[in-house]
Amino acid sequence: MSKRKRLEAAIAGEPVDRLPVALWRHWPGDDQDAAALAAAHLKWQADYDWDLVKVGPASSYSVVDWGLQDRWLGHIEGTRETTQRPVSSPADWETLRPLDPTQGMLAEQIKALRLVGEGLRGQAPFIATIFSPLSMAKHLAGNDIVLSHLRHSPDALHRGLATMTESILRFIDAARATGIDGIYYAVQHAAYPLLSRDEFDAFGRAYDQRVLASVADLWCADLWCNVVHLHGKSVMFDKVADYPMAFLNWHDRDTGISLAEGLAHMRPAASGGVSQWTLHQEGPAAALNEIQDARAQTGDRRLLLGTGCVIMTTTPLRNIRALREAV
Repeated sequence: MSKRKRLEAAIAGEPVDRLPVALWRHWPGDDQDAAALAAAHLKWQADYDWDLVKVGPASSYSVVDWGLQDRWLGHIEGTRETTQRPVSSPADWETLRPLDPTQGMLAEQIKALRLVGEGLRGQAPFIATIFSPLSMAKHLAGNDIVLSHLRHSPDALHRGLATMTESILRFIDAARATGIDGIYYAVQHAAYPLLSRDEFDAFGRAYDQRVLASVADLWCADLWCNVVHLHGKSVMFDKVADYPMAFLNWHDRDTGISLAEGLAHMRPAASGGVSQWTLHQEGPAAALNEIQDARAQTGDRRLLLGTGCVIMTTTPLRNIRALREAV
C-alpha cells in the first residue's frame, strides 16, 4: 500500500498491510525560518519514513503578526516563552483585523509548507497545523484574561474570535495552494474546569465548526486527511467527537478515555496509542507494551499509531526507532 492508501484504509476502518504510524514535534529555532523548518521536517521524514508528515510551526505563528513577542528558552516541548502580549483590555479585541497570509510570519509558514511539499514529492501526505480561534486568543492575551473577557466582556471577545476565524480561513486557502492533504486542528479549551460546557459551545465549538465546515466541503478532494487534536486531560470528548475529520488525536493514555472507548463513540479513526511521556521517560519496552495494548484495543483498524500530543524535543532516539520499527 502507498502511504495515502494505507491512511485511507485506516480512515474507512478497512484492513491495512501494516498500521500507519507518525510522530510529530516542535522545531524550536528552526520554526522561525521557512527553509530551516522545511529542512527539519524533510530530514525527520527521511530518517523515519512516517506515513503522515504534520508540519509543526511555533505555537505562536498564527498571532505574532498582531504584535505578540516570544522567544525560545529551552522548554523540552519546544514551545516558546511569550514576552509581550498585544491584548489586555476588551477593546483590544476590536482593534484586530484579519491577517494577510502573504505577509509576515504567515507568509513564512506558507513558504515552509510549499518547501515541504516540494521535498516530499508526493511520497507522503502532509498537513498544516491550525490553532483554533480560542487557542489563538490564549496566545494573544493569556488564559486568565481570555476567561475574564469571556465572562465579563463577551461581545468584545466574540468580535476578536470572528476576526481570528477569518484569518484562519484565509491562511487555509493560501495553504491549499501548497498541496497540503489536510489540516491538524488544535482544540485546547474543550476541557474542565477551564470552561463550562455552555461556554465551550459559545466560544469554542461555534468557531471550530466554521473553520472545519470550510474544509469539510473539500473532504473528497484535496483536504482529505484532516486531524483534530483534543488537548488536555479532563476533556469534553463528546463536544469534539462529532467534528468532521479523518482522525481524532487525544491523550488517550492520560484522559481515561481509551482508544477502544473513544472509537465506540465517534465515526472518525483515532490517532494515538502511546503516551508522549512514556516515549520520553522510559525505555523502548514500555513504549512497545503500550503499542501492543493499542493494537489489541483496535484490532489494527481505525488507528494511526503515534502519541496523544507532540513528543518532547529530547525524546531518546532509540524509543522513536522502536515505535517506528514496531509496525
